[in-house]
Amino acid sequence: MESRQLFSGFCPNSSSPSVPIRKQSLSIKFPPSFLFSSYPTFHGVSHPNIIIISQSRTIKSFSKITNAPPKEECEAKGEITTRRKKLAVFVSGGGSNFRSIHEASIKGSLHGDILVLVTNKIECGGAEYARNNGIPIISFPKTKDESVGLSPSELVNTLRGFEVDFILLAGFLKLIPVELIRAYQRSILNIHPSLLPAFGGKCYYGMKVHKAVIASGARFSGPTVHFVDEHYDTGRILAQRVVPVLANDTAEDLAARVLIEEHRLYVEVVDAICEERIVWREDGVPLIRSKENPNDFS
Repeated sequence: MESRQLFSGFCPNSSSPSVPIRKQSLSIKFPPSFLFSSYPTFHGVSHPNIIIISQSRTIKSFSKITNAPPKEECEAKGEITTRRKKLAVFVSGGGSNFRSIHEASIKGSLHGDILVLVTNKIECGGAEYARNNGIPIISFPKTKDESVGLSPSELVNTLRGFEVDFILLAGFLKLIPVELIRAYQRSILNIHPSLLPAFGGKCYYGMKVHKAVIASGARFSGPTVHFVDEHYDTGRILAQRVVPVLANDTAEDLAARVLIEEHRLYVEVVDAICEERIVWREDGVPLIRSKENPNDFS
């Protein structure tokens, strides 16, 4: 009972009404050494491998609704009437895209909140940022060398416990299991540092991508945001941003230029999916409806 009360700030049992959100600071403090080993169940599921911040940390990025005007009034003013979406982010490294999305959420420029971080490296920079900002961390996957991780089915149940709407991969280097793909169809996004389908696949990640782009003689590169399927970098492309490859570029030069656009593009796309502005064409191609003009798509 105690654990359920403590987590009411993370996962309300009732769904939020379709009204605009007015953000207020919501601070949740945890008892010393608060781990799921001490509180073994959450929404009826055992979670010994979720790491929760200690008492010294507080959660400040969640929102609640206060004195919201009627939906019809909001629509007349052109305001967002969908509820804020609940997000899970997956990282394996520094997590700079994770940080940019989280910062956009806190500033109110993104219609969603990051409820949980999933990582295969609990000591990575992204996990450290999560701990410093009061975001719960899940270790995944379980391996022979790392027995503390969750299994795919346990991960699905855990994310459902958090009532996650969308999953965002931000430098997560493990292949997403079929169980998760099926549970979150058309709800998992990834960002890749090249213009897919070029320079994508299992062997293309991080600096390897930029070295391959320069070696190929390509004149342009840039980030791609795509939906995730059962394979590396083959899901439907949702958005891209073109970045020039300069004559004297090193891989590091190109990586830095692409990363700037990654941060901008991913926040824009995540905001679009949170605002339910993704439209699927009859041939299965996803498009983004313009926020300013609903008749324009990209």
